[in-house]
Amino acid sequence: MFEQIRERVQSLLSNDIGIDLGTANTLVYLRGRGIVINEPSVVAINQKTGQVVAVGAQAKEMVGRTPGHVVAINPLVEGVISDFEVTEEMLAYLINKAQKDNRKLLGPRVVVGVPSGITNVETRAVRDATKNAGAREVHIVEEPMASAIGIRLPVGDPVGSMVIDIGGGNCDIAVISLGGVVQSRNVRVAGVKLNQDIISFIRSEFKILIGEETAERLKIAVGSVLPTEDDQAEETVRGRDLITGLPREVVITDADVREAIAHSIDTLIQAAKEVLETTPPEVLSDVMKRGIFLVGGGALIKGFPEVLREELKIPVFVADDPLTAVVRGTGVILEDVQRYQDVLIAHEDDLTSTA
Repeated sequence: MFEQIRERVQSLLSNDIGIDLGTANTLVYLRGRGIVINEPSVVAINQKTGQVVAVGAQAKEMVGRTPGHVVAINPLVEGVISDFEVTEEMLAYLINKAQKDNRKLLGPRVVVGVPSGITNVETRAVRDATKNAGAREVHIVEEPMASAIGIRLPVGDPVGSMVIDIGGGNCDIAVISLGGVVQSRNVRVAGVKLNQDIISFIRSEFKILIGEETAERLKIAVGSVLPTEDDQAEETVRGRDLITGLPREVVITDADVREAIAHSIDTLIQAAKEVLETTPPEVLSDVMKRGIFLVGGGALIKGFPEVLREELKIPVFVADDPLTAVVRGTGVILEDVQRYQDVLIAHEDDLTSTA
């Protein structure tokens, strides 16, 4: 009863914010409003003054188009903080933007999604950066758990559920039961790696250099793990000829993209097999009956669910709105933090006090 009263008072004095801190995009959920921000995880900095020029979508537009003294930085690499100060600036911008029309007396309570298996140092960096960005209270949850909660899987029940979260910087594969992760694997193969595969393939096969943005567009437009029903999907790309140094355009087909990303797709399938091989039999039985749920941007790669189903001999489902599963999960946790206490990553202070 006292907890409920305390929660009610705190909700009047401060906002509740959920953040999916992604390598490619960061999504922000504001309790009572839903998802209010979905912006690229990019910060543009003026190196002469050290000041932040732009954050998010504005900064993304500057990538590859800035003068020498302005650099566009991705402060998150493979889902973890690589530049603490820039991450702090980005979080402060996002938190302020999320509550600009609804600012309250106290700083917000924030739940942040992070990749599974990150180290204590990396967890502390996320917690400290979020606190320094203005949060009053910070809770951290592993992304596969958050996504499972977000797509309403029964994570607290004694039944096994398997989630594969393919984001921008990493792929999280986890089997969940009774509010905990039974078996998991974090693979540094995801959207950004697939883009790099496409860039390398086109450089090698066509002797043309293209940028990250072009590779991303190509992946979305014609990327497919299986041959498409129509004859051949294709896209024209422009880049710099590595021999002449002049601009040139070539036509890239879905077969080219498929060949480019084949090795990375095989790595993801192999990682899923390894997780299943080490999962306890009873939990594995549940997964075989209930199927595997795909979330994250990688879930939208054409043909991937079908190939995974064929390789693993287990039903595979793409979750509704897979791109927002993690941030929706943080929103559900914010509705009742006490109920989900067991799924949160414990703070070092909590561990010390119980020792």
